[in-house]
Amino acid sequence: MEILRIYKRFIFVIFVFISLHILPSLSFTSFVFGDSLVDAGNNDYLFTLSKADSPPYGIDFKPSGGQPTGRFTNGRTITDLIGQAFGDKSFPPPYLAPNTQADAIHRGINYASGASGILDKTGSLFRLYELGARKFIVGGVGPLGCIPFLRALKLLASGKCSVKVNNLIQGYNKKLNKALDQLNLQLGPEAIFVYANSFDSVLKIILNYHQYGFENANAPCCGGYFPPFVCFKGPNANNSALCDDRSKYVFWDAYHPTEAVNIIIAKMLLDGDESISFPISIRELYNYNS
Repeated sequence: MEILRIYKRFIFVIFVFISLHILPSLSFTSFVFGDSLVDAGNNDYLFTLSKADSPPYGIDFKPSGGQPTGRFTNGRTITDLIGQAFGDKSFPPPYLAPNTQADAIHRGINYASGASGILDKTGSLFRLYELGARKFIVGGVGPLGCIPFLRALKLLASGKCSVKVNNLIQGYNKKLNKALDQLNLQLGPEAIFVYANSFDSVLKIILNYHQYGFENANAPCCGGYFPPFVCFKGPNANNSALCDDRSKYVFWDAYHPTEAVNIIIAKMLLDGDESISFPISIRELYNYNS
């Protein structure tokens, strides 16, 4: 368990995505809770080393003109992409941003923060149910044993993952899935909890990356494969720590996927079968009425 505690300091891949229809006839509204995989800029306003506020983060994020937004990837996050699939043209703003309007509650808010955790004291699903949330997407932990940071830390050969770490994660995910089943029995059909199988979704891409159009599933596009794994843009193109083609890499930095991977995962979750999204897909969840 110590090894998991160490890695959760660097990348915590669980997120909770809650969709509410304030009025059924109006547009999709989302409230995002989680870590750096779905942080939309909250950490820009916190005193923390976990930041993505400098180039080349956001280089492919069109709404900002390629400037950093605090997202820990080159472009859109998974929740950005899911929201867009349902016609959400304005991404939920970060809760801590000074310009977040008071009426943002009607179009969603992003509460995610890079390096957040899953201890009981950090929050509870029921802080949310009692406030009226009825549609939940809870993502399992992805294959941390395969991220560039851990591969380098463990001196693993190219293409190899840490079996020990991945086995620990799968054990946790099974318990999480079981807990969500219990919540569906206790609170359904008024509320519904969907388990997003992040582990198998991401691992499938890593193991079959050529089939998805990628050329590299080992090294990060930005920051290099060795310590200190810092993703930054040098003063000129020659000093840039950026790969030539971001669309060909599975990993953006030593911990997070590229936008290209996020697009694939979002599509899997939107319309995947029960092995990816259980008990229903996210598209079915959007149309779900108890």
